[in-house]
Amino acid sequence: MAIDLLNETEASVDEAQLVRLVAFDLERLFVHPDADVSIVLVDVAAMEQLHVQWMDEPGPTDVLSFPMDELRPGAHDRLTPAGLLGDIVLCPEVAQAQATEAGHSLMTELRLLTTHGLLHLLGFDHAEPAERDEMFTLQDKLLAGFEEHDAGTPGRTP
Repeated sequence: MAIDLLNETEASVDEAQLVRLVAFDLERLFVHPDADVSIVLVDVAAMEQLHVQWMDEPGPTDVLSFPMDELRPGAHDRLTPAGLLGDIVLCPEVAQAQATEAGHSLMTELRLLTTHGLLHLLGFDHAEPAERDEMFTLQDKLLAGFEEHDAGTPGRTP
């Protein structure tokens, strides 16, 4: 499994933790170990440009997902095929504002946004109430599982 992370910002981010999170999520979603995903952290200007170009919406956003091979989650007895999942683009500055408003850390917000973006790469959406319930329930379950898993790893804290 190749998980590439490129931080194009000045933000101090625990990049290794985001990579561990994606690996954890992919394993729990039965995605083939040869699937590839990229995480890119960009500044507000770059995110705004992407948001306008791809979503036709003004201003920066917190996370954008760009799926490639349209892979879907697998099952315990059937992994998803190997392939290129796509890119998750995060804006730490927008995430920091949201984290402050929510009363938690930047890393907590980035973990949430990374998992959210990954679920979008795997075909999940939240346009309809039933879709929203399914996606957000799974997102919460993955985040709770990761925090428990990562906290149990010596020398690591979520």
